[in-house]
Formats: sequence, structure tokens, C-alpha cells
Amino acid sequence: MTAPPAAPAPETAAETAPDTAPDTALRTAPVTAMLLAAGFGKRMRPFTGTAPKPLLEVGGRTMLDRTLDKAAEAGVTRAVVNTHHLAAQIERRLKGRTAPEIAISHETEILDTGGGVLNALGLLGPEPFFVLNGDTVWEDGPTPALRRLAEAWDPERMDALMLLHPTTAATGYAGDGDFFMDVEGRLERRSEAQIAPFVFTGSQILSPALFDGLAPGAFSLNRIYDRALDRERLFGIRHDGAWFHVGTPDSFERVSRLYAHVARPEAAVLPTQADLFNGG
Repeated sequence: MTAPPAAPAPETAAETAPDTAPDTALRTAPVTAMLLAAGFGKRMRPFTGTAPKPLLEVGGRTMLDRTLDKAAEAGVTRAVVNTHHLAAQIERRLKGRTAPEIAISHETEILDTGGGVLNALGLLGPEPFFVLNGDTVWEDGPTPALRRLAEAWDPERMDALMLLHPTTAATGYAGDGDFFMDVEGRLERRSEAQIAPFVFTGSQILSPALFDGLAPGAFSLNRIYDRALDRERLFGIRHDGAWFHVGTPDSFERVSRLYAHVARPEAAVLPTQADLFNGG
């Protein structure tokens, strides 16, 4: 006697979901970025006497190009770069770049971080965008940091999303930190007497709504963060790679030595942070 055919296995949710199911992270990922490159670089002198800080090279690549490469990898198709100090050098460097497409927002008078972004809103468009420091160095963890920011971005809950790094693991950083972060990622500033566990890395996603009603002129992005804090819409995620604070000539030289070590064929193992700051 022939056995009856086996009953078909129950369909899983993944098998029954329509092919057109929306991918929220994909739909909300920013495709535009603002790169802050207009500072004077005063703390980095003498290196910045003849070159703007974002064009200083680490491991044979400028810090500005490193950041643009990471932005392109995260799906950014258009990057707005603000300029002021030694602007012509930055514009020449970026002239032939197509990935991402470059737009220059030149500031005849320096506008600080917040004023610089407000001045460039017409180039950035109406959707949320990355804002990235053009003079930072970081290495990604298992998933690129900017992709992680894009995947975590939730415009229903957030007006700003920051990439944070533990202060104890931030190479070259000796400050008291910037933020406390709860289990949901909501941020709180430290008070003057406190030491916070996280430092802001300079990479973030911002909603243009944070700039509504602000008058043009020079002001810090801290004004924008305070707006988001007041609305309980300032969030963060923890960076799971390495981050290097390049704020002084000494820290720049140390990070440069680290990358030179990595570039040597005989350097099979990346030095630890302890090695880096103990003459490694």
C-alpha cells in the first residue's frame, strides 16, 4: 500500500512575506553628507600653517579622503564640503572626485559647525543627512560605522543620532567625555562636575528640522543638540571599532606612526592602544 504524500511544511513568515516588503533602514538611510572642513586648525600648528587640517595625511591618505571614502561606502551619493581656511587647496583636492559627487559650500567668514551646516542646507536638501568631521580617523568594526548609523536611524523617534566611543578606549583622548547613554540609546549631557563614559566621534545623522527658524550666522552644533535634547530626540550608538582623537600635533604624530607601522610589510599585528602611547 502506497503511503499518502507528506503534508507540506508550514510556510514561515519569511516565505509568505511579499517580495515588495519595505526595508525601513534602506528607505531612511541618508544619501547626502555634510563634511566640516572649514576650521582654522589652530591647535594643530605648525602642521596647519601651510595645509588645512583635513588634508593632513595618515597612512598615505588625507583625513578628508578617508571620511569621503567611508561616506561613499555607506551609500552617500552627494557630499557638501564647507571651506574657509586655505579653501583653494581643499577645492583642488576634490576637483576630480565623483564618488560621492562633491559640492563646495565656501564661507567668506567662518560660521562654526552649526552655522556652516545651516548655510549649506540648500545644497543638502530636505531629508536627514550625515554630518561628519573632515579631520577624524576611525576604523570600522564588523559593520561599517556609517552603515550602523543609517540602520539605527529612526526618524519617528530621532532628530539627531550620534556615533559615540567609550572614553576609556578613545586613542589620544584625555577629556571627561560628553554624554551618558541609556539602554534605548537616548543621550544626556554630563554636568561640569561629572565624567561621562562616552565621547562624541564627530559622525552623526541630523534632521534638517532642527535648524528651523534659526538665523544665519556663526553658532555651534551644540545649539542643535540642545534642541534635540529638549525634545528628547537626541540618540546615540556605540562605535564598535577604533577611534583616534587627532587634536594636537603630538596625537597626530602618534596616530601617523601607528598607520606607518600597519603599512610596513613586516607589521603583521596591529599595535595595541597601550603600545601606541608608550612609544610603540
